[in-house]
Amino acid sequence: TLSGGECQRIKLASELHKEGSIYVMDEPTTGLHMSDISHLLAVINRIVDNGNTVVVIEHNLDIIKNADWIIEMGPEGGHKGGQILFEGTPKDLLNVETSYTAPYLRREH
Repeated sequence: TLSGGECQRIKLASELHKEGSIYVMDEPTTGLHMSDISHLLAVINRIVDNGNTVVVIEHNLDIIKNADWIIEMGPEGGHKGGQILFEGTPKDLLNVETSYTAPYLRREH
């Protein structure tokens, strides 16, 4: 049998030839080995390079720092969240003192 991550990668591979589509991925790194995340990033970049849009809901810093555009929601989850805390590029996020994500990205930067 295939894991959830493997099934997701197979679905992504079948979409690589399409153009003009919008894909929404909810935490696609869940269950993936760290070495597989770079492969996932390569597939996402290829999908975007083919003229598609990819929206990713993710906590993984490798995915976040490779995004073209970030929308950070919060300040917490559930009924204490739902507000846009930041919207912009990963580089711009590094300078936002009120961001929950920025300190972690700064450590990686």
